Amino acid sequence: MSKIPVTAVFDIGKTNKKFFLFDENLKEVHSAYTRLDAIPDEDGFPSEPILPLRKWMLETFREALNFADFEIKKLNFSGHGASFVHTDEAGEPVTPLYDYLKPFPEELLERFYSENEGKMAFCRQTSSPPLAMLNSGLQIYFLKYAKPKYFKNVKHCLHLPQFLSLIFTGEMVSDYTSIGCHTGLWDFEKMDYHDWVRKEGIEALLPPILPGNSLLKTKPELGSIPCGVGVHDSSGALLPYLKQETEPFALLSTGTWAISINPFNKTALSPEELGKDCLQFLSISGQPIKISRLFIGEEHKFQVEEMYSFWKLPLGTYKKLRFDEDIYEKVSQRPTKRIGFQYLKPADYGLEKAGSSDWGSFTEFTEAYYTFLHELTDIQVASIQLVLDGAPVNRLFVDGGFNANYIFLEMLRKKLPGMEVIPSDFPNGSALGAAMLVNMGS
Repeated sequence: MSKIPVTAVFDIGKTNKKFFLFDENLKEVHSAYTRLDAIPDEDGFPSEPILPLRKWMLETFREALNFADFEIKKLNFSGHGASFVHTDEAGEPVTPLYDYLKPFPEELLERFYSENEGKMAFCRQTSSPPLAMLNSGLQIYFLKYAKPKYFKNVKHCLHLPQFLSLIFTGEMVSDYTSIGCHTGLWDFEKMDYHDWVRKEGIEALLPPILPGNSLLKTKPELGSIPCGVGVHDSSGALLPYLKQETEPFALLSTGTWAISINPFNKTALSPEELGKDCLQFLSISGQPIKISRLFIGEEHKFQVEEMYSFWKLPLGTYKKLRFDEDIYEKVSQRPTKRIGFQYLKPADYGLEKAGSSDWGSFTEFTEAYYTFLHELTDIQVASIQLVLDGAPVNRLFVDGGFNANYIFLEMLRKKLPGMEVIPSDFPNGSALGAAMLVNMGS
């Protein structure tokens, strides 16, 4: 019996590490998942377990090469952004893969901005809100001045998706989707690396940029298979929509973060937008795309756990609720805010903020949950509007965890009149986008 030709994709998130096989119609035919424990870096802060990850990937791929039913014809990678792997000449990591939540020394950060025309000018030029370690290019500056004994051994700095490609191809490259992901490396006014990258001698550490659909080959011992250069996960998640849709649209990609993406909005960012966590990505061909971010996944998790604890309810209770017009009308007509957000800042969007949540003031859980989602979607709509200004569209796809939350979706519909809100049917969109990229590769 002949084997089914497949495209293999490693999709490496912060929490879940996944491996997929897609058939010629890009339908998923196999998957494997793992979670790996974080490893403390030299300061005791958790870091990505890069060597155990490499081991798992190689073992998983070699096993898949021997599958009786499938023949791997192509390979690609998607990975989370804001993550750099710093290697020696041979491509071996010489530092931990620092977590983007690791604190950045305040004095060093102030020095960096003072050397580069001030914080807001720098942020405007690089279309990156001031996010410290989340501006991953600044991690190299941090390494140079805060960790010189490590830095002296660094010969190459690769974004995580491109390091994943290096593991299998032995070739070092950069790609636009990772460079353009709020790194502070790219000057969106000049459409080139920012001056500080050259001034600090860092450009020499960054491998040449290839378009996102470029094809390399895996090492001979791994089959000499056509292999992609990797893609930033949010950019990968956008590709299935771009391929399918002929009319303009926006995408709300939800999970830990809700990322609002308008691929048809190329307007420059204002200082006000930067202050609201609005930024620009680069597409696979290096074109700017406007996005905004909101930390709704963690906010939802925190508030729901608080409510479950107060009412002594089992996990998953909110998933049994359906949209009820009467409850919505009741909570939406209250003049005062009642939810004390843990992570979100309503005031950033010109919205009123409650001091703290008083769960005892609600009649029961359903009313409290509706109130929370009502106030949450007010902020979410304000975040979405940031990417619609200057390039309005009339369709919004919602993918990821919140696309199954009927109350969340219905509230978006109420608050975005004239906008068609469409729950998405692209599971594992980042991996699917990576598979599409390598199949249109050259």
